[in-house]
Amino acid sequence: MLVFEKSRPGRGVSALPECDVEILKPEEKDIRTSELHLPEMAEVDLSRHYTELAKKAHGVNDGFYPLGSCTMKYNPRVNEKIAALPGFTDVHPLQPVSTVQGCLRVIKETSEALCEITGMNQFTMQPAAGAHGEFTGLLLIKAYHLANGEPQRTKIIVPDSAHGTNPASAVMAGMEVINVDSTDKGLVDLDKLREVCEGNDQIAGLMLTNPNTAGLFDPNIKEITDIIHECGGQCYYDGANLNAVMGWARPGDMGFDCVHLNLHKTFSTPHGGGGPGSGPVGCKEHLAKFMPGVKVVDKDAHSGKDILSFAKAEESLGEMKSFYGNFLVVVKALTYIKMLGKEGIPEASKNAVLNANYMMQKLKGAYDMAFEPEVCMHEFVMDLSRQAKETGVTAMDIAKGLLDNNIHPPTMYFPLTVHEALMAEPCETESKETLDDAINVFLELNDLAYSDPEKLHQAPVKTPVTRLDEVGAARHPVLKYEFE
Repeated sequence: MLVFEKSRPGRGVSALPECDVEILKPEEKDIRTSELHLPEMAEVDLSRHYTELAKKAHGVNDGFYPLGSCTMKYNPRVNEKIAALPGFTDVHPLQPVSTVQGCLRVIKETSEALCEITGMNQFTMQPAAGAHGEFTGLLLIKAYHLANGEPQRTKIIVPDSAHGTNPASAVMAGMEVINVDSTDKGLVDLDKLREVCEGNDQIAGLMLTNPNTAGLFDPNIKEITDIIHECGGQCYYDGANLNAVMGWARPGDMGFDCVHLNLHKTFSTPHGGGGPGSGPVGCKEHLAKFMPGVKVVDKDAHSGKDILSFAKAEESLGEMKSFYGNFLVVVKALTYIKMLGKEGIPEASKNAVLNANYMMQKLKGAYDMAFEPEVCMHEFVMDLSRQAKETGVTAMDIAKGLLDNNIHPPTMYFPLTVHEALMAEPCETESKETLDDAINVFLELNDLAYSDPEKLHQAPVKTPVTRLDEVGAARHPVLKYEFE
């Protein structure tokens, strides 16, 4: 029941004292001519309403959440404690730098840590999310080619297994997308890549995720980046899947020129629930002069004092966001990095890969693996085409069945190259017991598909909202409450 439906005339909460200052009203022309539609409820009813809503939501703290390509990892509570310290929450972005040295130290140390983890030379914290970071990286590449007198370089190569934001970001940056097919093993087709690049002076660069969306690390990665560089392009690394390789392999060493990271995924927040996100961008030295916003430096240019201050890149492409990005997400990320340390970062990625491989091996046979890798990275893709053909039970039906078992479904129908795809990422924090329970549920649902498919067609039946008319909701959405 909506809060408006619980409203009763005359009820309210007397939580505020009477106003003891003069009440100033707007001009007559700006005053509302009708009353606001606000619910009238007692405090106890209001509290119960939002508590009830909270109980209906499913998050990482409620149960297994294997959402592929999104790294819905556990967020340690200490991160929230640190980010809530008054020295971080009570600052203003226009304060003199001498009064916010601790905050500048956070930005500087986070940047240095991310440079070490990725093999880049400089980072900006301005981008507010992953796709925003993609857009920023592409603008860096665009600025680089323009500065080199090559404005014709406007084409970006994007593999067919890429995240959907990749081609969208390229178009927003004013570039044309060239799609390159994957092999039947889910990797970049080198022959087709060479065919696109050979003698082509319009190639601006390549956007690539490694490991890719299928959870596969491309063994030809250095050859791929070499092909792009040989034709004059730049290589952009989508860091959405860094959780699989952090501490083990660095994009900079693979030949990438710039990278964005999702602090709100790989470094713990996690994302979801409306944000905020943080998608800082790192680059090699030859792109650093185009970086947006400001970087933290050791000497104040105005006073000459040896204190942390800000400096702008000499040919900066401008501002990607007001001030310094979503700062408190950066605080959480640095807390996470400091807590894990140089030993903990690779251990986290190692356990993420171990968990994914354990789960994949246990489900092989009952579920077909889309690309049948001997070893996957942080996630794996199941192909339910066989179940759909033999029983009529689709990936969607299995996903709905998982909801009845207190498991958030994996990503459905992605990558688009797999017709009945379920992409699972168990992350590093899940125990063997949790994985075994989830594996048993997956196996039971597969058995149910063959013994009683209609039961899965009706799922979920235990959730607050049961099976929805998703096509109808998409075509005829009801976006507002209609008052009588």
